[in-house]
Amino acid sequence: MRDERGLYERLCLEGFQSGLSWLTILRKRENFRRAFAGFDPDAVAGFGERDVERLLGDAGIIRHRGKIEATIANAHAVNALREAGTPLQQLMWEYRDAPDAKELSKRLKAAGFRFVGPTTVYAAMQACGIVNDHEPDCWVREEVERARRAG
Repeated sequence: MRDERGLYERLCLEGFQSGLSWLTILRKRENFRRAFAGFDPDAVAGFGERDVERLLGDAGIIRHRGKIEATIANAHAVNALREAGTPLQQLMWEYRDAPDAKELSKRLKAAGFRFVGPTTVYAAMQACGIVNDHEPDCWVREEVERARRAG
C-alpha cells in the first residue's frame, strides 16, 4: 500500500479499531468509506461540525466523537504534509522497521495527526506492508517481501 488515500484510510481505521476487535472494523469498512467520502483527504478536510453530528448518528460506523474528529484532523494533516512537500506515503515509507513505529508516531503527531500512537502506527505499518514481521518460515513472508521490494 503506497498511495496517500490508502495509507490515510489505514491509519484512520487503525485508530477506530483501538480498543475494539479488528473484525468489527472490517465488517463496517464499507460504511466507513461511505461516511468519510472514500477517505479522500481533500473531501474529509472539508467536514465541519454538522458532519461530525451526522457521523455520530451513523450506526454503520463507530460513533466515537474523538475518533471521528481525529479522522477529520488527520485529513488536514495529510493535506498539510502534501503541501509541505513530504506526502504521507513518502513519510511513512521512510520507516521500514518495527522499532521505527515510535519515531513515525512522533512525526505524525507533530504533523497534526491524532490517534496515532506507536501501537496504532505499527499496526498500520504491518497492514500496508511497510513492516514484514512474518516468521522466516511463514508461507506469506516472501510474498510480502516481493511486494515491498516492488513498491
